[in-house]
Amino acid sequence: MRLTAALLSLTLALPAHSADKMTLILDWFVNPDHGPIIIAQEKGYFADQGLEVEVIAPADPADPPKMAAAGRADLAVSYQPQLHLQIHEGLPLKRVGTLVATPLNCLLVLAEGPVKSLADLKGRKVGFSVAGVEEALLGAILAPHDLGMDDVELVNVNWSLSPSLMSGQVDAVIGAFRNFELNQMEIEGVEGRCFYLEEEGLPAYDELIYVANPETMDPDMIERFLAATELATQYIINHPVESWEIFSGTAVELQDELNAKAWVDTLPRFALRPAALDAGRYARFEAFLARSGMIPSENAVSDIAIDVTAR
Repeated sequence: MRLTAALLSLTLALPAHSADKMTLILDWFVNPDHGPIIIAQEKGYFADQGLEVEVIAPADPADPPKMAAAGRADLAVSYQPQLHLQIHEGLPLKRVGTLVATPLNCLLVLAEGPVKSLADLKGRKVGFSVAGVEEALLGAILAPHDLGMDDVELVNVNWSLSPSLMSGQVDAVIGAFRNFELNQMEIEGVEGRCFYLEEEGLPAYDELIYVANPETMDPDMIERFLAATELATQYIINHPVESWEIFSGTAVELQDELNAKAWVDTLPRFALRPAALDAGRYARFEAFLARSGMIPSENAVSDIAIDVTAR
């Protein structure tokens, strides 16, 4: 009994193991798309996995994948179409997990405006926020209508997608998320209309993914990160009201009608198995980009995406 008590006393006296620190760069300011990340933080799922995760919103939405590639972040939230293009540009990146498993991007116009079909974009202004990827997607959906990028005028509106459309600065915006900009316009009393990219010739894809530099990443930490966000997603699906209260309680700016509407619209789109990889989806999108002339050759799926749990 004395030995047992002594061992117990020694155990209690030992310092707790410090958590492994990770830096995650979001693709945008915090919003309901990041629900599993914030819930994992607030519910202690990261801590349970021995992780201390620093979540950072970017100053420029084009920066996150570049920061991950340069080793300035362990993970970045990015977009599947962007990843394909950036790998061909030489960025050392791979998809290591999925956050939102369906397309969110759409080309948004005014419901009562002059653009009734994509062919009506000829000679009109199209706003965008992320250079490169959105221009490529726009080019892909214009092509079946015998239009090219020279037929439209691109305007960088940065964060101001729906406001630039409602104000008449542009005639359409690419990169609008159907769970946000449509709701934002409805709240403002303006009806919008989305042309859904996956209904305009693009293969289905993962909208939001986690990317990392394969040469510098720590697969074990990433696996634990994904395990925590999987638990968080389960909690969100099982407890949508309670999870909204937790999420919105983290910042005053989240406690408004727009974010509440977006939360409901985003729930069915979260990846229930964030570590799982649909290799066919990545192969099909790579082949589509090659056929469209947006990339010079086709990379193998293993050069684009991995399942960190399959080790």
